[in-house]
Amino acid sequence: QVQLVESGGRLVVPGGSLRLSCTISGRTSNIYSMRWSRQARGKGREFVATIAWNGGMPAYADSLKDRFAMSKDNVQKMVFLQMNKLKPDDTGVYYCGADVDTTDGRVTYWGNGTLVTVSS
Repeated sequence: QVQLVESGGRLVVPGGSLRLSCTISGRTSNIYSMRWSRQARGKGREFVATIAWNGGMPAYADSLKDRFAMSKDNVQKMVFLQMNKLKPDDTGVYYCGADVDTTDGRVTYWGNGTLVTVSS
C-alpha cells in the first residue's frame, strides 16, 4: 500500500503559476502510474494528468495540456504538477493518485488533496 500527501495549494491570482507536489511513502515497487485529478465545488472529479512510474511521457486532459506539466522524481518518490496561466476555473481541490498493481488487480490510491484557489 502507498500513502500520498499533496502540498503546494494556495490562493493565486489569475494568470499566475503554482507548483503542486505529491510525496509518496510506503511500497512503491508495484506502482504502475501516477495521476493528478481535481474537483471543483459541486462538481465531479476531473482527470488532469498521468505519467507512467517507470518511464514514458505524461498525458493530459486536452483542455489543460498547454498550461499544465506533470513530472516525477522516482528517487525522491515525488510527483509534481506545474500549473501556468491559471484561471478562476482552475479552482478546486487537487488530488494525487497512484495506480498500484495488487493481488486484487490494479487499485488507485488517493491523497487527501490540496486546495487551489484562483481569484483576484
